Amino acid sequence: MLLVRDRIATVEPQTRNSLAPSLLGLHPSFGFGDRLGLATPGHILATESGQLLPIFAQQSVREMDRTNRTPLEVMSTAQEAIRTSGWQGIWGADADHLKTETDVINLANAGFTFFTIDPSEFVNNAADNLVQNQLKEALDGVVKSQAFESIGQIEDLYLDKSVEVSNDLTLDFKNREKLYRAVVKYGRAIAYAEKMSGWITEATSGADFEIEISVDETDTPTTPIEHLFIGMELKRREVQCVSLAPRFVGQFEKAIDYKGDLGLFESTLVQHVAIARWCGPYKISVHSGSDKFSIYPIIGRVCGNLLHVKTAGTSYLEALRVMARRNPEAFLEIIKFSLERFDTDRATYHISADPNRVDNPENLNHKEREAEFLDQDDGRQIMHVTFGSVLAIGKMSDSQPFKEIILETLSTNADLHNQLLNEHLGHHIRLLSYG
Repeated sequence: MLLVRDRIATVEPQTRNSLAPSLLGLHPSFGFGDRLGLATPGHILATESGQLLPIFAQQSVREMDRTNRTPLEVMSTAQEAIRTSGWQGIWGADADHLKTETDVINLANAGFTFFTIDPSEFVNNAADNLVQNQLKEALDGVVKSQAFESIGQIEDLYLDKSVEVSNDLTLDFKNREKLYRAVVKYGRAIAYAEKMSGWITEATSGADFEIEISVDETDTPTTPIEHLFIGMELKRREVQCVSLAPRFVGQFEKAIDYKGDLGLFESTLVQHVAIARWCGPYKISVHSGSDKFSIYPIIGRVCGNLLHVKTAGTSYLEALRVMARRNPEAFLEIIKFSLERFDTDRATYHISADPNRVDNPENLNHKEREAEFLDQDDGRQIMHVTFGSVLAIGKMSDSQPFKEIILETLSTNADLHNQLLNEHLGHHIRLLSYG
């Protein structure tokens, strides 16, 4: 089996006619999430808007659980769309946000080639605010977990070390407290990522694969020195990744634009890219990447080829837009159900939506309803985070499942569905490409 760094060096864009997913290497890429299994034709059209290589089969285990889909179903629906469209070109398949060995085995058996390791449950989000005795206790806990042999090993590896990451950036571990906080925050997560990397190697049985490490679902941003620690530790442990998703400054909320200081975002992104180039090279992966239009030109310009962007829920919202235009009565019932489910379903998301800021959908006409719940921030987030309940348990007043009527409406309005996906996702890719 080729090592990841070897595979990165050899993968080149190519034109071919194959239903098998491929490795994408160090080329800018874009992940299209498809929660319903009908979006890939529109995603294929959107791909032609720029030069980013596509990942058509992409779904997290959490999303599959919430939508009652299987890894084989996610893979087969993407392959069928590629076959029927006649589209030719390489494409990837992302086994997204994997947390357990069972997750790895199930997605590997379905033929996925890109494995996103999510060790977020082992990140210590309190690390930045621990007082000295708490910090020492937490550091001892990291050692006891066998993430490191001893505190002495940590200090031998990093303390007082200085790294010239680029001509414009030198970082050092001269501050013992900052080093300890980085170890407490990420040490156990890195060790778990190493373990998962081994499971992926075993599950793929010698076949080629790519690994992404995701530490974006944390409470505080990943600082440049923390990123350097993560990258150096992964390298030391021979966990060779093609991309890494840090937690950026500002807010990357679901389904809406970036919130934060654009200048600060760009200046820190420059450092993250330099670290990724020095430690890898590997791509910087932007999670919750949909609808971040204000920063796409920055991301494209700063990251260059070292870029991966991941989207998911925004395609589901375009499916609901088809409902708003072709089946407005059902759309109204979906909105009302989503408002009822919102307080429960929002629990696992970092969002700021407030249902008190949206109008009563029954008081709106069809166009106003679409604008309120698919174009405005609060409405978009309400509809976004309730997707699992809508697709798994939601029903019309006549007891017809929402998922069934959504699939029927999309199937009979495939041209509109593809058009909306092409316009919306194509806009994402064009802005990234311009950058």
